[in-house]
Amino acid sequence: MDLNSASTVVLQVLTQATSQDTAVLKPAEEQLKQWETQPGFYSVLLNIFTNHSLDVNVRWLAVLYFKNGIDRYWRRVAPHALSEEEKTTLRAGLITNFNEPVNQIATQISVLIAKVARVDCPRQWPELIPTLVESVKVQDDLQQHRALLTFYHVTKTLASKRLAADRKLFYDLTSSIYSFTCSLWNHHTDTFLQQICTGNEAAAANSLERTLLSLKVLRKLTVHGFVEPHWNAEVMGFLHAVFERLKQFLECSRSIRAESICRDRLEKTIILFTKVLLDFLDQHPFSFTALIQRSLEFSVSYVFTEAGEGVVFEQFIVQCMKLIKMIVKNYAYKPSKNIEDSSPETLEAHKIKTAFFTYPTLMEICRRLVTHYFLLTKEELTMWEEDPESFTVEETGGDSWKYSLRPCTEVLFIDIFHEYNQTLTPVLLEMVHSLQGSTNMENTNAILIKDAVYNAVGLAAYELFDSVDFDQWFKNQLLAELQVSHDRYKPIRRRVIWLIGQWISVKFKSDLRPVLYEAIRNLLQDRDLVVNDFEFRTEQFLPYLESMFTLLFQLLQEVTQCDTKMHVLHVLSCVIERVNMQIRPYVGCLVQYLPLLWKQSEEHNMLRCAILTTLIHLVQGLGADSKNLYPFLLPVIQLSTDVSQPPHVYLLEDGLELWLVTLENSPCLTPELLRIFQNMSALLELSSENLKNCFKIINAYLFLSSSEFLQMYAAGLCQSFCELLKDITTEGQVQVLKVVENVLKVNPVLGPQMFQPLLPSVFRGIIVGERYPVVMSTYLGIMGRVLLQNARFFSLLLNQMACELDQELDQILGNMIEMWVDRMDNITQPERRKLSALALLSLLPSLNSVIQDKFCGIINISVEGLHDVMTEDSETGTYKDCMLMSHFEEPKATEDEEPPTEQDKRKKMLALKDPVHTVSLQQFIYEKLKAQQELLGEQGFHALMETVDTEIVAQLQEFLQGF
Repeated sequence: MDLNSASTVVLQVLTQATSQDTAVLKPAEEQLKQWETQPGFYSVLLNIFTNHSLDVNVRWLAVLYFKNGIDRYWRRVAPHALSEEEKTTLRAGLITNFNEPVNQIATQISVLIAKVARVDCPRQWPELIPTLVESVKVQDDLQQHRALLTFYHVTKTLASKRLAADRKLFYDLTSSIYSFTCSLWNHHTDTFLQQICTGNEAAAANSLERTLLSLKVLRKLTVHGFVEPHWNAEVMGFLHAVFERLKQFLECSRSIRAESICRDRLEKTIILFTKVLLDFLDQHPFSFTALIQRSLEFSVSYVFTEAGEGVVFEQFIVQCMKLIKMIVKNYAYKPSKNIEDSSPETLEAHKIKTAFFTYPTLMEICRRLVTHYFLLTKEELTMWEEDPESFTVEETGGDSWKYSLRPCTEVLFIDIFHEYNQTLTPVLLEMVHSLQGSTNMENTNAILIKDAVYNAVGLAAYELFDSVDFDQWFKNQLLAELQVSHDRYKPIRRRVIWLIGQWISVKFKSDLRPVLYEAIRNLLQDRDLVVNDFEFRTEQFLPYLESMFTLLFQLLQEVTQCDTKMHVLHVLSCVIERVNMQIRPYVGCLVQYLPLLWKQSEEHNMLRCAILTTLIHLVQGLGADSKNLYPFLLPVIQLSTDVSQPPHVYLLEDGLELWLVTLENSPCLTPELLRIFQNMSALLELSSENLKNCFKIINAYLFLSSSEFLQMYAAGLCQSFCELLKDITTEGQVQVLKVVENVLKVNPVLGPQMFQPLLPSVFRGIIVGERYPVVMSTYLGIMGRVLLQNARFFSLLLNQMACELDQELDQILGNMIEMWVDRMDNITQPERRKLSALALLSLLPSLNSVIQDKFCGIINISVEGLHDVMTEDSETGTYKDCMLMSHFEEPKATEDEEPPTEQDKRKKMLALKDPVHTVSLQQFIYEKLKAQQELLGEQGFHALMETVDTEIVAQLQEFLQGF
């Protein structure tokens, strides 16, 4: 592409590409896409975005295309890679000058230079860093800022490279520029502080921006540029200077107005100082040892004493608390139980920590956390009054809550209390004892203090296990507080019920639970309270089930926010799951409401996930009656499991679970339920972590109505399985084969024909001796079904294999029996072991010399099978087959077990038709041996039996006594 002639054309097309008219925009985009691989295109783009006289939007687009081109075509190995000649020209052009007037474009140019540096610096671009270093020294404000901005992005990018050779290069780079960068930072910092003192805010704002950028560079160099930074005096000098600079900047904040242009940037710089310390601690904990004392003194002073009043702000407090927490929790600072196993560095750090966290210090931190930082603010109380639902969502984990001060204080409290619980337990208990008895309703502060202390006791529940008699506290104090109806006592009622929720799984007597359920029922009348999901014992909860379920359902209807609805649905689901079938009389209202809620939540996939979970438990609770839900339930399953629908990304896992439990509890197969299986083919192609549930669903269809299901889907399913087996894990392979085994179990006549394409590989796997025992076991299970229940098809398969392998029929049969006998130990399931014995015995009686040659092995397997299944009747002294089932009994569940599903009943009925459960192995052996004896005559049979080990014969005779 000739630069002179092309520039005008490219400029015109870029201009069209900024148009709002799609008729103009689309062709322009297509043309630019075609030019992406043209030599010279990026040189034209460089000329355009560095020409400050052109339209800003056009220049912006040119920068973006250039940046995207670096990602795609800069590396030598990339398809359509840029030539080395053009790259040399582009590199030179990018750093010719740093005078871009538009901030957004300047940032993009800095980023794209960093992208090139990631690939080329320093080997192909050795002049980049020296050029940047010189450029940040110039007096021109704009050029200095743009060079510093680029310096930061380049450093940030190079610091992120992780290969050993790249790390070495970055270490070398750091050592060459660290001193200069420190000087640069100090210069801009001093300049800013002087300008603030003289009241020149405009100039100070510019200097502060440079201070911020140079500090960002230093952060990357300090954290990632040294192997053992504590040996470098400049590094440690800089880190110690951070504390002094932090104090100076915090004091500066007193004199800077909140609306000042400097204020926001100043706070960002203060936060960046703390990030330097946090990152350094994270990456170099032992190098940080020399900073532990100073970090703790600084953080505790500003956060937990009067020193911070008037200067600290929320995000700074959060960062200081993170610093304290990271020091307290750091595993590098925790000695081993055997002190001799600890490194000197660990012992030194632990010693510093222990010396700092004295009883007075810990007591003050604990008291300050609880009585200052845990207190509900006026803003929070107002929000609770005006919009209790939004307050609850925020307070229990909304997005903004995750990054706010409250959770940070709670985490710090938990970590410090865990680390120093012996010291802090008496402190917290003393605070609790001081609050016993009634609280003056007019004293808002006293109420808030009690709320905060109860919060602390809940957070420290596990640590206080041996120190608090929670049952007595509940009976003597907390229960009474739940019954105080005064409106101002609302925070305490809410906190007490939360507190009980924290303790109930730690220490709470079961005989107190009915009293608690009564209290919860009363509290549910108050819509301002948080709904908690408590552990409960079903039999104790049943008297309250109807009223609780009704109140929860009413609450579900009344709340409006998705998060709240999800929380209430979660509690409802827990109740339904625990009481199971006993929920049936009360779910009518919920069943009618869920379709409306599903429709309303079309744009809220997480709420729909909660609805799916509720439906799962609802179907399990309703059992066969869940069929009445099908008009709503089946379209929900259809949508959730259709991979062509965008919502499947969120709904698929729960949708598959719902599909499965629906099948397991279905009394019969409906046309609509059968039609949903059309979704399965695409699901199997995904080969995702959901495959296991897919196989369970297929099995559930087989148990539900194998003939209808296989008639419609067998061919497609067999094809999917053939594709899956080409590239699947061993575990996945076994899952596929188990489905095939179930097909043969439910339909022994047509099943082998329907899945015939899969059987040769199974046969082949047996005769070559599949190396994975679990796969071999499944192969033998499949072949056992075919041999025992469809001898005609087995004969056809044997002929097919003889032709494919170009071997004699008898040779193939002999190899199969020999491998079967040899690998019998691979089979661990008693049912499959009995099946193998029955299958091989079904070859008798026979005059075939190969079968007679393998007779010894067949008898060995048969006797092994007898040992597996025969139990001795203690009264008669005779043996009986423990796997025999003579009639259907409704499966009964104990109190601790789930009631049997419809599928459980179907499996029981299927077992009544299965030879494994209907044929006595003892009787079968006797009949087969008798038939073989009649076929061969006494002498011939005697000679055959002599091939069997005498010990095996003796065991066989003992099992066959009475026949």
